[in-house]
Amino acid sequence: MPVFRPTRKRLPGSPRLGDTPRAITRRALSSALASARSAYPNEFGGVLRADPPGVISELLLVPGTTAGRRHANFQLYMLPADLTVVGTIHSHPSGALHPSDADLRLFRSWGRRHIIVGTPFGPGSWRAYDGNGEETRLEVHETAAASEPREKLPEYRPKAVHRPLPSDTADFPEDEA
Repeated sequence: MPVFRPTRKRLPGSPRLGDTPRAITRRALSSALASARSAYPNEFGGVLRADPPGVISELLLVPGTTAGRRHANFQLYMLPADLTVVGTIHSHPSGALHPSDADLRLFRSWGRRHIIVGTPFGPGSWRAYDGNGEETRLEVHETAAASEPREKLPEYRPKAVHRPLPSDTADFPEDEA
């Protein structure tokens, strides 16, 4: 009996699920920098999600993550099964933007893109790394789908509820009390 295997046609050059991200949205980066600033003087840690593929667009906070002045421990088993999770982000309150030995172990065992942010948590105080701990470049995009038009969802409009007007109340007899 033949097995049915559906195939999808991709546009040439379009990113695939699982591709290594090459960009991050300004919103996701600003959110991470604000979270790190808020956690200071402790470290901050989160997980990066790419949607659409190729552009990091979300920062996920993992339940159970603990942080102190010199560590951020992720409970990665708490993440849902999600193929769009692509790496981690954490802060170094000291301002050092290079990975520690513990960071390199995490990078090598989990994810394809990792970001380290440092004080003063401004637009230029972050670095991106690949899974081997080598510094890499991430472009900053204004939106997740800067080159792709998004499908516009229909606007929700509640239906009008009929309420009798004051002139309509003459049709109803008043209760005698």
